[in-house]
Amino acid sequence: MTNRNISFIVKDQNPLTLRPSDTVQAACRSMYERKVGAVLVTDTHAHLKGIFTGRDAVHVIANGGNPAKVHLSTVMTAAPDTITPERKAIDALHMMCDGGYRHLPVVVDGKVVGIVSRSDFKGLELDRFEDEQSLWERIC
Repeated sequence: MTNRNISFIVKDQNPLTLRPSDTVQAACRSMYERKVGAVLVTDTHAHLKGIFTGRDAVHVIANGGNPAKVHLSTVMTAAPDTITPERKAIDALHMMCDGGYRHLPVVVDGKVVGIVSRSDFKGLELDRFEDEQSLWERIC
């Protein structure tokens, strides 16, 4: 398949979610245990409030923050870009490239249903994306 729906990519996912009041240390521990690069920060009704990534953790530590005391609400990216499940893989790749990020929450009516990262995409999808990028560079 060269351009799968996002719903196909996230169909069996159980994305890592934490609350805004959880600490950076808890997030990093959970990310390490689950071998993922991002936490989706949600309220008690699974509504997306933000995203916290490994890059955010580095920023906290580099600025002298105490990971055991800093809450996700203060360091997460609030209201991140999102994508819906019916969109295509190429759409997600374009959004991630244009936005400069590697993780993209998948939501329906504000509720988390999954997350995609660049590593979720297959060779033909990446080839098509790179071909489109190359074309745009030649046109512009």
